[in-house]
Formats: sequence, structure tokens, C-alpha cells
Amino acid sequence: MLFFLNLPLLKAQEKKSISFDNIFDGTFKQESVQKVNWMKDGRYYSALKHVGENGTSEIRKYDILNEKYETLVKSNDLIPKDSTNPIQINDYQFSSDEHKLLLKTDVIHIWRRTTRAYYYVYDLQSQKLTRVSPGNGRLSEATLSPDGDMVAYVRDNNLYYMNLDTGKQTQITTDGAKNKIINGLPDWVYEEEFDFFKAFKWSPDGKRIVFYRFDERRVPEYQFPEYGGTYPSAVKYKYPKAGYPNSIVKIGVYDLGNGSTKWMDIGQNTDQYIPRVNWTQNPEVLAIRRMNRLQNHQDLMLGDVITGKTHIIKTETNKAWIDVNDDLTFLNNGKEFLYVSEEDGYNHIYLYKMDGTVIRKITKGDWSVTNIAGINQKKKTIYYLSTENSHIQRQLYSIRFNGEHKRQLTTKQGVHNIDMSPDAKYYLDYASNLHSALEVTLHDASGKQLRMLEDNSGLKKTLSEYNMPDKELTTVTVDDSVKLNAYMIKPPNFNPNKKYPVLFTVYGGPGSQSVMDHFGTGMTDLWHDYLATKGYIIFCVDNRGTGGRGQAFEKIVYKNLGHYEVHDQIAAAKYLQTLPYVEANRIGIWGWSYGGYMSTFSLERGNDVFKMAIAVAPVTSWRYYDTIYTERYMQTPQLNPKGYEESAPLNYANQIKGKYLLVQGTGDDNVHFENSVMLVNQLIKYDIPFQTMYFPNRNHSIYGGNSRRYLFELLSRFVFKNL
Repeated sequence: MLFFLNLPLLKAQEKKSISFDNIFDGTFKQESVQKVNWMKDGRYYSALKHVGENGTSEIRKYDILNEKYETLVKSNDLIPKDSTNPIQINDYQFSSDEHKLLLKTDVIHIWRRTTRAYYYVYDLQSQKLTRVSPGNGRLSEATLSPDGDMVAYVRDNNLYYMNLDTGKQTQITTDGAKNKIINGLPDWVYEEEFDFFKAFKWSPDGKRIVFYRFDERRVPEYQFPEYGGTYPSAVKYKYPKAGYPNSIVKIGVYDLGNGSTKWMDIGQNTDQYIPRVNWTQNPEVLAIRRMNRLQNHQDLMLGDVITGKTHIIKTETNKAWIDVNDDLTFLNNGKEFLYVSEEDGYNHIYLYKMDGTVIRKITKGDWSVTNIAGINQKKKTIYYLSTENSHIQRQLYSIRFNGEHKRQLTTKQGVHNIDMSPDAKYYLDYASNLHSALEVTLHDASGKQLRMLEDNSGLKKTLSEYNMPDKELTTVTVDDSVKLNAYMIKPPNFNPNKKYPVLFTVYGGPGSQSVMDHFGTGMTDLWHDYLATKGYIIFCVDNRGTGGRGQAFEKIVYKNLGHYEVHDQIAAAKYLQTLPYVEANRIGIWGWSYGGYMSTFSLERGNDVFKMAIAVAPVTSWRYYDTIYTERYMQTPQLNPKGYEESAPLNYANQIKGKYLLVQGTGDDNVHFENSVMLVNQLIKYDIPFQTMYFPNRNHSIYGGNSRRYLFELLSRFVFKNL
């Protein structure tokens, strides 16, 4: 039961119950500290603070050693020359000398991460506001040069830079064209699966820009209708499905001095991936990671930007797949680098010479480093988060380059997210656990807490006034020896002598984790709490294939998606049927995206256990999904045809016996509406009763207008009627 110290405890019968409206009205909003930028002097950091309605905000500079702050700029004071209205600050970045701010405003989203926006540069000393590329509409990913004198950006698939002193704009590329050539931004599949949205970087000295060039012309085009006019328009974009051609990628380095571009030698094979490009400490040397199409072979190459020549310094292979990470750091001495790799079965930190020779493995054990939070190169100390304490927690540790003097710096149970200053002297700790809302605290590098920045006292007080469901962590053992992490949400005033229906919530995809010791107040979390108040037990189990437990646990699903994952969900449901307080014939399951794939497949394969299922935006055949994600786990359809057939819920539609609800947006650019259409065709073929709901023009997240409220009302009615 959720309660907090120093707050008056109300008797259960005096407390309020969660209503459906509470999912959306902000009653349980969790506060945080957002849009933080550490200053060059590690004593200060800045944050974007919303201070009024209609987007009014200000950028504040905070002194770490006390609670004082200085307001650097107020949005109400930012009025462009051609307007009478101030701009709204959506995001910002400093120049390296911290004299200028690059402000992002009036943002529109293209896909999940890429955006277009208007950008302005604000000079903190002269208070001059300059529009980037005036008169040319919205831009993408504008980025200041290290000295703050120039800003690079993408417009109409071409890369440009602008001199802020003269206003002169220089076009770096000229061949950009929609659905043909992209310069400086990722194509759809790189953005979605390699998780980056800016495909160019300034060199450390500001003399060059490295950028990606994507040639999409050989990639098949996908299109879907966008409804609204008398005749629907068509959204067309390049989407490579499993087994089909990808973009051809080139890496160029533009020299601002002579205006020329040098293309790096990344090999003759065009059917490959370049998931990361980084500058080393030497502004004339790049680090390029190259992967084969199956993503089980990775080369780390160094490239000379003067000649374009590259050479391999490290090769990594895996029997299944290699996950790409951002934990690659070239040290200031120019002789060594740090890298996180899963080569021994768990993610660990290694120290290498620049020629790729291993100096030492720094961290060791049957647990994983999840990310490096900071590095103090003078003290030769690394700060990292790991699963050493628990699979479902994240704690911060420090360790020396020599692998000695390891210390756990965080002490609070739960999940910690760390934002460390560049000099690794201070960090912000965003911490919560299952029964404690988010707290944001400031610490020095020893772990000592200096200040509480956000304690969510308002939320804690609100929670104490409500009769909250009881959420507990547990485990489920399947196949006699495999122990799976799980959580259960029980109705308020739970009575062990009663029997309750159970709704499974599932995601279950490779490397994901749904069962974590953290506090959640998102819409889905609150919907689960709302259902619990209506007498349902909510249950979640992380099946084999999920993350945080090493590659043996995760990569068992290779070439056979759905098999172990669904087996484990069914086994967990059968275990719950043995519990005295579970109504054995009233167990359902629901999920979204990979979770929709899982809920559909579980209803088919576990038709003797699950009474109903809800699938939102499910993959119904991996042949319909993109190359990078699908082939990472399944190889290509040409290499693994049996795996693709056996992993497709589409092929088992005739096995559905329970109640089934299928929901999707028609404008889903990620998991295409085609998945639902083809499954419906099979359900009709086999005369299987089902319900469906489509949301016109909505994407994978089904947002916009009243969509989310309507969606959860629909899901609630289906649960109440059929479970």
C-alpha cells in the first residue's frame, strides 16, 4: 500500500478512489527537473523552467552550492524583428563559450524523433536575437559550432551552415531530394532502430562537419492514405521491410576552409550499416562503426579525414546479434579509449589502446553495465549504472581505470537515472522505486547529497488521500528452473479469500524491461490502477528475451521470435490459476506494439488459458516490419523462412477462441496498418469473432485530440464486458 512518512494517514474508507478522469486530468502528475544543461564551470547548471501559461518560460542558471539562480533569458523578452509575439522556447543549447544560446521553437514532428522547427540564436551579452536561415521555413537539427560563430542545419534534405556574424549561408550538399537522397538526417529505419536523429557533427575544432548521406532510391516506397479532404492524400516514404534493400550510406567530411567534401572509405559492400560515427580527440581522425546486415559482426575503424582512408582497430562478433551503444570515449591523452561491450556475456567496460589492443577489462561479474554516466580523466575514475544490485534496479557506482576502488554511490532502493556534469564533479540523481515517487537530488562525485531539487511532495500528499492499489514485486518460475521477474497490482482492500480476474500487461520484446523497481504515473500506469480499483488484478512478467540479465537470457529468442516469450506468458498464467485468490477462467492479456504481437500470439497459443486479449498496433508478421529491427533477431526471410512462418500470429488466427479486440491507427508509420488488415482477413477466413477499432490518421502512439481518452474508454469497456 502506498503511504509516506510525515503525512496524515487516512483510514481506507475515508480515502478517495481513482476515477477514469484521473488518468488524464493531471491529478497524479509527477514533477521533475527538465531540459538541464551543465555549464562549463561545473559549479553551475541551467534548466528550462515553465513559469506561466501559454508556454511562458525562462532559462535559469543555478548555483550548485546554494539555491540561488540567475534568469538568463525570459521567453516574453524574445520578440523577433518580424513579429510582435514572443517565441516559445521548446529546447535550447549553449555555445561552448556560453555567450550564445540556440533556441528551438514552433516544433512539428516528422517521425518519432525527427522534427522541423524555427531556430534563433540569442547573444547573452548584446541581447541580440538572430533568426537562423531567415525566410526559409522550418529547419532540422540546427547545431552551433564549438566557438558559437556558426550554426549548421538541414533544410530540404541538404546540409547548410550559417555565419552568425555576417548572416551568410553556405550550402554544403546539393543533391538532397525527398524519397531519394538525404544529407545530414537519418532515413526512417536508422532513426527508428539506431536511435539517432541528427546525422552530422561538428569537429572539435569547428573546422569540419562529418555527415551521413542516405541514398534511398533502391528502397521500396510505402504509402498510406491521409484522410480529411474529399479525396485522401497519400503519405509516401521509403521503408525497407525484412529482406528488402536498405539505403546506401556514405560518410562525408566537409572542410569549411576549402569548401570540399572528402568521402570516407567504409568498404565496397553497400549492404551494411554504419550505426555510429564519432570524432576522436584528434580533429582529423574519425571513429566509424560498421556492421554487416545481420548485425552480428562489427568493425571499429579509425579514419583519416584528410585522405579518407580507414583501418580496422577492433572487430567484434556474436552468434546472435550485437547491440549498438553510445559508451565509446576517446581519452584526452590520445592514446586510449573506453568502450562497453557484451563480449563475455554481460555488458562491461574495457580500456583499449588506440590500436585496439585490450589493456584491461575494468568491470567484471554476472551483471551488466547499463551505461556510463561520467568520466573523470584526471582522477582516472568512471561513473556507471549497472544491474549488480538487482536486475530490476539501477544503481550508480564509481571505479578506477585500473579496476580498483569500486564504490556504490547511490543507496536508495530502486531505479536511478544520472545526469553528470562534464567534469564529473557533480550529478543529478533522478530516483524512484515502486512505492516512492520521483525525487531529484544534487550530489557531489563522492555521492554526498548537496540538495533536494524536487521531492514531489504535492504528489505524495495526493497519493496519501487516495485508496491506492497495492503493487508488489514477485517472481515466477517456469520450466522448473527459469525464474522470471514479475509484478502484481492488487485491488485496494484486497481480500485473499476472494477470487479476482487477472489482466496481464505485456511488452516482452528483446532487451526491454517492463518489471522495474520504479514509480510510474503515466497514462497506462494510471489505467492499470483504475482497473485494480474496479476489482481486477494486473499482472506483468518479463519473459525470456527481455533485458537486464545478460545475453544468455536475452538471446535465446534468436531466429525464433515469439516462441519462448509466449511460452513464458502462458506458463505464468497457468501458475496464477493455482493461486487461491485468482479466478482461473478469467485471465486476459493486453499489449501495445511488440506487446500487441505478444497478446495476439498468447491468445492463439494459450487459448485454454487466456479468455480475452487486446492488441494495440501489433506486428502480425515479421515480413511486414523493418530490416534493422527484424533481421537483428530473425536474420532475413531468405535465410530463415521457417522462423518467419512460425513466428507470425497471422498464421495462427484460426486458433483464437477467446474474445479479441484489435486496435490501430491508420497513419501508423512504424507498425503499418497492413498488419491489422491482413490479420482481419485471416479472422474472416476462419470465421473467428472479433472486435476492431481504427483511429483515422493516428500514428503508432494514437495521439491527437480526444484519441487517448477514447482509446482507454474503449479498452475499459472491453475489459469490463469480457473479463
